[in-house]
Amino acid sequence: MKLHIYQSADEVIIGLAEFFIQKVTSAIEQKGNCNVVLSGGSSPKKLYQLLSSEKYRHQVSWSKIFFFFGDERFVPFNDETNNGHMAKQTLFDPLLINPSSIFYINTALQPDEAAVDYSNRISQHFGDKPPIFDLILLGLGDNAHTASLFPYSTVLNETKQLVCAPYIEELAAYRITMTAPLINLADTIAFLVYGNNKAKAVYHVLKAEKNTASFPAQLINSETGTTHWFLDNLAASELISNNP
Repeated sequence: MKLHIYQSADEVIIGLAEFFIQKVTSAIEQKGNCNVVLSGGSSPKKLYQLLSSEKYRHQVSWSKIFFFFGDERFVPFNDETNNGHMAKQTLFDPLLINPSSIFYINTALQPDEAAVDYSNRISQHFGDKPPIFDLILLGLGDNAHTASLFPYSTVLNETKQLVCAPYIEELAAYRITMTAPLINLADTIAFLVYGNNKAKAVYHVLKAEKNTASFPAQLINSETGTTHWFLDNLAASELISNNP
């Protein structure tokens, strides 16, 4: 596990953008393509806007990347809170990404059906090879959830399924999410976390005693690759103040 701590949120975004370019370029050079899992929510929106900006858009062979999603809200695709919709507006449309390279989670299906459908499409994409993503981007909630692995939800105990559709009691809503075992197969995992409101969650995940039911992001750590945390000073403040 590697920490990357920056002075400000803007610097974190720039740092992760450059890391993203490095990782996907390396994968493309090695095997001709790259499989990336995107995070939803508010934090990565600025990252996608930066990657699609004039400064960065020409640094990546975008046509050689396949895009997936770590989780999705069970809302229609055109809903403003839909992760796929946000990525389409901020990344895919500006970069003219071929729709055949984008694996959206189909929320037109019922939650369990959507989970099975997404799992099948992932398996079909990788064929006879294990579903090892080159790069998975993740965020962190102030309750220490990541993707849609929420505290005390049944999906935290999942060991076999690639994708599940847990009902999240605190949200009174379904989510479709990759499971921890699938995420942990990734070659590289990168958390993007900034802001003072995330400081306690960061501390609980990285420094507190193991309690994955309370702090689900503790479940995430690449089995054979590397897990990176991109933080600003505010998000890392509890790590620093509690460091002996």
